Amino acid sequence: MDRPEPQTEKEFEREFRRAGLPLLTEDYSASEDIFNRSVPLLGLVLVAEILGPLNSKFSTLGNIAAVAAAVVLMVVALGVLNKSRGRVFFSLPRKVGRPELAAFVIIPALLPGVISGHWGIAALTALFNLALLFVILGVIGFGVVSIIRWALSRLLGELSRSLGLLVKAVPLLMIFSLILFLTPELWQVFSQLPDASLLLLVALFMLLGSAFLIARIPHEVTDLEAQAGAGGPPLKPRQRFNVGLVLFVSQSLQVLLVALAVAVFFVIFGLLTIGADTVSSWTTHPADVLFEFRLAGREAAMTRELLRVATAIASFTGLYFAISMLTDDLYRREFLTRITDEMKQTFVRRTAYLKLIGKC
Repeated sequence: MDRPEPQTEKEFEREFRRAGLPLLTEDYSASEDIFNRSVPLLGLVLVAEILGPLNSKFSTLGNIAAVAAAVVLMVVALGVLNKSRGRVFFSLPRKVGRPELAAFVIIPALLPGVISGHWGIAALTALFNLALLFVILGVIGFGVVSIIRWALSRLLGELSRSLGLLVKAVPLLMIFSLILFLTPELWQVFSQLPDASLLLLVALFMLLGSAFLIARIPHEVTDLEAQAGAGGPPLKPRQRFNVGLVLFVSQSLQVLLVALAVAVFFVIFGLLTIGADTVSSWTTHPADVLFEFRLAGREAAMTRELLRVATAIASFTGLYFAISMLTDDLYRREFLTRITDEMKQTFVRRTAYLKLIGKC
C-alpha cells in the first residue's frame, strides 16, 4: 500500500529520512539536526566519564574525592564554556556547535590524566568520544541506518538478479575457483595461515572492492541527478554525498550478498566432496573437525580448514564482482535503472518540497 503524498514540510523531510536521504532537507544544520538531537546521549556519556579518575591505588575516600574533583572540574569547565557563548553559567546548551563538541572530546579526557595521572585512559576517552561523534554523524546525519534499511528491504529481490549477473559476468572465475578449491596447495596455505592474517586478507579484499565501487560513485550521482532530477535545482555537495552514500551502500550489500552465497556454496560443496581424511592428507596435519553428521549417505565433516578456504575464495569472488560492477556496462545499466526508478519519486518529492518552502 502506497503512502499518502506528503503535504507539509515536516512530512516531506520525514520521507527523505525514510529513503535514506535526510540531507535533501534544506538548511540542514549539523548543530540543529544532528547533535542537538543527541544531547541526552552525550550528557549520559559525560556523566559516566566522571568516573574516569577512579584509581585502584586510591583508598575509598581517595576515589570519592577524585570523583568529586572530576564533578567540580567538569561543571566549572562547562560553565566557563557557557559564559563564553553568552549563556547562563549553569545552563544546558540549546545549540551544540563546534566549541561544545570540542569540549565533549577534551574535557572528560583531561579528568583521569589531571586527577589520577592516567594519561593512557585520557587518550582512550578522547578517542572514544571522537568516534562516538562520528557514529552519531553517520547514523543521524547521513541516515546510515535508513540507508541500510532501505537497501535490505530490496536485498531478497536483488538475490536472483545478483547471482544471475554473477553467472554472466564471472563464469570463468567460478570454474577456476572450483578447480582451485580441489587443490591441496590452497588448503595447505589457508590451514596454516594465522587467524589475524586471514582477517587482514579479507579486509584487504574488502578495501580494494570498496575502492573500485567508490571510483564510479561521482559519475553515477551525476547521471542519476540528470535522469531523475525531476526538474529541480542542482544538488548541493552534501546532498550529492548523501545520494552517493545510498548508491555505495546498495552496491556494497549486493557484493556482500554474492560473497556470502559463494561461501555457502563452497561449504556445501566441501561437505559433499571432501572428508576429514582428505583434509588431513592435504594439509599434512589432523583436520580440525568442528562437528560431523550424515549427509547424502556419507559422513560429512565441518572442518575449520573448510571454513577458511571457503572464506578466502568468497572474499576474492566479492572483489572480482565489485570490479565487474565497475566495468560491466550491462550490469550497470540494469542496476542503475532499478536505483533510478526507486529514487525518481524521491527527487519528484524534493521538487515539490522546494516549491512548498519557496526555494524552487
